Amino acid sequence: MSEAYALSSEFNPAESDPGGLRPLASARRGDRGVIARVTGVSGAAEAIAAEELERRLLEMGFVEGATIEVLHEGLFGRDPIAVRVDDTRVALRRREAGAVSVKFEEGRREAGAVSVKFEGRRREAGAVSVKFEGR
Repeated sequence: MSEAYALSSEFNPAESDPGGLRPLASARRGDRGVIARVTGVSGAAEAIAAEELERRLLEMGFVEGATIEVLHEGLFGRDPIAVRVDDTRVALRRREAGAVSVKFEEGRREAGAVSVKFEGRRREAGAVSVKFEGR
């Protein structure tokens, strides 16, 4: 790996960029946006060279200006993720998704998201409140 791709220990791909960009790796299910930048550097230890990762992402349709939506997250560690890039569905690991910077739409999640709050110590039917968030 060349010196140009070495990352500092302070690098955190989950932090927001001053321009409002966030890495795809930090996205949650239902997040939507537009791809702003694709690089081969994700901030994680890669099994392949940065140039190769960038080439593979571009070939799968991760190009600047493409619309993107996170469709699914893996059960353990939310990895891998399934995303819709324009009209194509792609699954990839979050460490590779860190190489894609996205301008996400603010405050928009998938329609019909349900949050459940358990009240008290017991999780009985009478102690559950459900909040439905529709569009």
